[in-house]
Amino acid sequence: MSDSVCMISGVRRIAGMVLAVLLIGGVVAAVVAGRHGEDKGTATKTVRGVIGSEKADFFADPDVVKALAAKGYTVKTEASGSWAMEDMDLKGYDFAFPSSKAPADQLASKYHVQEPLPRPFYSPLVVVAHRSAAEVLAAGGLAVLDGKSRGTLKMGAYLDAARHNRTWQQLDGASRHGELTGTLYVASTDPESSNSGALYLAAASYVANGGKVVAGKADIDRTAPLLHQLVSVQGAQQSSSDAVFRDFISGAGNPLVLVYESQVASLLAEQHGAGAEDLVVLYPDTTVNSDHTVVALDANGRALGELLSTDPALRRLAARHGFRPQGDAAEFVAATAAHAAYLNQKLTGVRQAPVPTSAVLHDMARRARG
Repeated sequence: MSDSVCMISGVRRIAGMVLAVLLIGGVVAAVVAGRHGEDKGTATKTVRGVIGSEKADFFADPDVVKALAAKGYTVKTEASGSWAMEDMDLKGYDFAFPSSKAPADQLASKYHVQEPLPRPFYSPLVVVAHRSAAEVLAAGGLAVLDGKSRGTLKMGAYLDAARHNRTWQQLDGASRHGELTGTLYVASTDPESSNSGALYLAAASYVANGGKVVAGKADIDRTAPLLHQLVSVQGAQQSSSDAVFRDFISGAGNPLVLVYESQVASLLAEQHGAGAEDLVVLYPDTTVNSDHTVVALDANGRALGELLSTDPALRRLAARHGFRPQGDAAEFVAATAAHAAYLNQKLTGVRQAPVPTSAVLHDMARRARG
């Protein structure tokens, strides 16, 4: 082989090697570019938070996950009683999402959080009852039924019955229902750790205090015996409204249970009303709204709180889960139209009681628990 042929062959080999390197580099560049292109459309910030248990299904909903991802967020949550959040170490969390303003204010003060706090949605407290219990309450003047599946609990009459330790057997018609025995009471959660339990005391104390919010020691002293009676008759209480509601739906526990309206609305939507033939929703004529409030512990938490408040898709999904988006009653009415027989969509005849300060609520809960 001549020197010229060898030279040509060597040049070809070098050219082939250079071409291979260029091709490999091009493939790598294409892969990297592709990854960057995917990130642009689907990359999300992971935001961690602690939430009230009643919102767990909302954040676990695949449609909610998808809507949040479309806005650039992956949200990871763990559940806690709203008042119990105050005792948690929230280092490493981006937000806390208790079920009302009072525990949120406590957390905001503790962590020096920027005000105002986002309040994406709310839910009034209601009492779920089996139909037999609701009918007996109505016959005894403690409730008014608007139909088979909805009514109003007369708080004044109910609290009077509680003061006098009335039993189911003392009410007309109860003898026909073997499950209605013992002391008449509404089952609630532990007011020292759970928001719904604390708000139950807020509503009851407002009525017991002559239509005035409990604001100091004299008011607490005046209402404490009744609140203690409401709580002590229940024995051990759960710390989660979700657990109490699931017990009721399964047929276990008390025939009257305090829950969030959102839990009822969500169940009706999930099951399309199936299995709810025995369910009656009683709206206390004096109740308290549970304002679900985001305590943003950093910029990502605040951005998420604002997004939940303003994004149309997330507001629709919140309404689908039974929450009432702030500022537009029509969204909730539209989302729950199929279940208007159970839900007082416009809260007609329902009075909203002011909630005492966090310090007063804590004191009331301690006194009520004894």
